[in-house]
Amino acid sequence: GEWCKRFSRKEKWSKLDSKTLKYHWDDREKLRKDYSYLQKLHEILLKDLSKQLNRIHKVNYSIRYWRILIGPWLGYFIQALFDRWNTLNKGLKDYDIDGCYVLNNNMNGIVPTDMKNFTHLFLDDKWNEVIFSQLLCSCKGNGLDITLVNASSSDSSLNNNSKLKDTLKILLSKLSGYTARKRDYFFISSYIPLLTQLKLQARLNQIPSLWYSPQVDYCDIDLRQREWVMDNSDSLDEFIKVACQFIPNHIPVAYLEGYKLLKHCVKQVKWPKNPKAIFTSNAYAHDEVFKAWTAEKTENGTPFIIGQHGGRFGMTPFAFFEDHQIDISDKFLSWGWDNPRNSKIKPFGNIKLLNERLKYNPNGDALMIEMSMPRYSYHLYAASISSQWLSYFNDQCNFMKILPSALRKQVLVRLYNYDYGWDQKLRWESEFSDIKFDLGDAPIKKLLENSRLCISTYNATSYLETLAWNMPTIVFWDEEYWELNQDAITYFSLLSDAGILHTTPQSAAQKVIEIWDDIETWWASESVQNARKNFCEKYSRNIERPVKELKIAITTK
Repeated sequence: GEWCKRFSRKEKWSKLDSKTLKYHWDDREKLRKDYSYLQKLHEILLKDLSKQLNRIHKVNYSIRYWRILIGPWLGYFIQALFDRWNTLNKGLKDYDIDGCYVLNNNMNGIVPTDMKNFTHLFLDDKWNEVIFSQLLCSCKGNGLDITLVNASSSDSSLNNNSKLKDTLKILLSKLSGYTARKRDYFFISSYIPLLTQLKLQARLNQIPSLWYSPQVDYCDIDLRQREWVMDNSDSLDEFIKVACQFIPNHIPVAYLEGYKLLKHCVKQVKWPKNPKAIFTSNAYAHDEVFKAWTAEKTENGTPFIIGQHGGRFGMTPFAFFEDHQIDISDKFLSWGWDNPRNSKIKPFGNIKLLNERLKYNPNGDALMIEMSMPRYSYHLYAASISSQWLSYFNDQCNFMKILPSALRKQVLVRLYNYDYGWDQKLRWESEFSDIKFDLGDAPIKKLLENSRLCISTYNATSYLETLAWNMPTIVFWDEEYWELNQDAITYFSLLSDAGILHTTPQSAAQKVIEIWDDIETWWASESVQNARKNFCEKYSRNIERPVKELKIAITTK
């Protein structure tokens, strides 16, 4: 795949006699069908794995308990594994391959400690090399000649279990433990601005508290504890058999060898014993202590509320992280959209922007906000996946080439702060000699305040914020990759008709050229403002009285 061809190493690989496999999810209809299949498979494997973990740990928790705790990892893992499995099958089918060299790795450094560690590992070359190698070795029956090569002893994996602790956070959390009552509402990683959150807790008749999760020091992997078999291992579905083979060997330590340590940590936290409700916007996936604690509380009937924490929600035809959050919550507070088919979703407003204001500079430059995606696919949603990022980057270059040189020099390109091995800056510099860069380090709000125009190039949070702040904004993306659901198309059509949203780099560039010398007149026009207001009411609504409205949203059923 294209992930093998690092741009920084082009001098080496471009001289090789090679072919690059066409990516199987370039067929977007296949992607949609595969997502539906993987969601159904997720339910099958979740039930199977829940049964296994209840037996291993001698507990009797519900499917919902395990969905909250292991659901994010299981979803990410089987989607990634399915992609690697499909890639190999396509290669073996499309080409006459005699054999392959693979590194003789062991599992040390490959099995994640927890979900946070996993999200680093499975984007890394070493982890993916191991997965591909294990899948290839299972293909020996097809006559494939496998040659093992001794691996380097260096460990390229990224481990999140840093011993560095935020002393202030720990102190504040401990102090909150002494003042909290057992029936207090519980807030963690809420995205609610600090002052608003403290006022909200006071309005809820409790002493304002700040909560943070402690770090768990997990034990090492024990391969003997992984010698168990999933019930669906004898399935007639070939991929289910593969998944059942891989899950016991790759499940994070936190859910197996380290589960007792995790449970002990949960017992030690001085959080409310029987909270009236639990609220988070961003702790649902990576915070194991919070997930384990919340899973226990929901077993006893505590309502679990999740607030939307970014873009794309309610807009796309498929998105695992959106489906998962709605599945595990009792109530999901959206930024304005609803779904008559799901009563859990409650239209609220943009929690992230409560009391936030922005004053842009009408005489400033343009800020062009870039995106990077992992070279290897991860959780699925409607976006440019894996090597499709190269098509995205090509659109960015085409946009810039259309701009006159003088205007191009007035565009600051903000690179995505995670490069994922695409060598973004090198690629840009190979195409242009007159581009100004921000490497993703500067606060984006400060950059926006110094700009007259925001150019947003993908479907995420940035343009939702600038539209809510009433900052002149141009958006463009390839609709082949950034698909919209039927409910969203009407609202995005408003942006298209107003000249805000474009589906080609050529159209977006021509619009920027057209309005550049008088952006204010275009932006203040009735048609543009009506489109912006109607769109924001649906997808990035401003909240007039945040404390009062949050209290109502959290306390009502």
